Amino acid sequence: MKTRKATGIDADKGVISVDFIQKIAEGRRITAVVGHFGSGKTEFCVSLAFALASRGSGSLALIDLDIANPYFRSREQKDSLEAAGISVYGSAYGTEITAELPALDPAARAPLEDPSCRVIVDVGGDYSGAKILNQYTKYFKPGGHDLFCVINANRPETQSLDGAVNHLRAIEEQTSLKVTGLISNAHFVSFTQAEDVMEGYKLTAEVSRATGIPVAAVCAREAIVDRVAALRDRAGFDFDIMPVGLYMRASWLDISL
Repeated sequence: MKTRKATGIDADKGVISVDFIQKIAEGRRITAVVGHFGSGKTEFCVSLAFALASRGSGSLALIDLDIANPYFRSREQKDSLEAAGISVYGSAYGTEITAELPALDPAARAPLEDPSCRVIVDVGGDYSGAKILNQYTKYFKPGGHDLFCVINANRPETQSLDGAVNHLRAIEEQTSLKVTGLISNAHFVSFTQAEDVMEGYKLTAEVSRATGIPVAAVCAREAIVDRVAALRDRAGFDFDIMPVGLYMRASWLDISL
């Protein structure tokens, strides 16, 4: 069993995964995130943006391309993100839900063209939403970006090995891009327990073995990160933990928080 330091503490944002956040901060400049709608990819993107900003990772932008098949939209947190020093780009209509038309703000290309800016791209759900990446092909060169696919074992279409792999391959086919890492995000919102996270990881690990794509991180809500780390180490697994908040989930949607 490996001995490792899984987490650190940030006074403002709570528990931060030192391993994973540091890898992103020191890694490829562009991180794009795809997955099944409702898989938690937007929560992951927003949490990652806040974590990077809290570490002082320089110029940082979040591009919300979730316009063709929207579920939760990271641009809904624009005020909080910009207050943290994160530039937000996306729909030409902002957050106005009555004008949720598939139209991108041309300014969304600006951070992609700025070599000094680290960029997180929240891509639309499923392969239909991921098609929007085809407009940005020139920015996604081999070795110059990461394309993470969120695997949520609790979503109907991705709760089996075949379903998850078929979903991933459909996204690759539509975008002509290869997924470089898997993000395991099995959640029941505020009710998620460490055991749920571990069960979700087991499916993601199966997908990894079947595709040869590594598991980049396993998501866990901040309150249970230490418990997930303990279960991981006890089982002899080796994965980085990405703490996620509930930024996209209004409190009135849950019975208790």
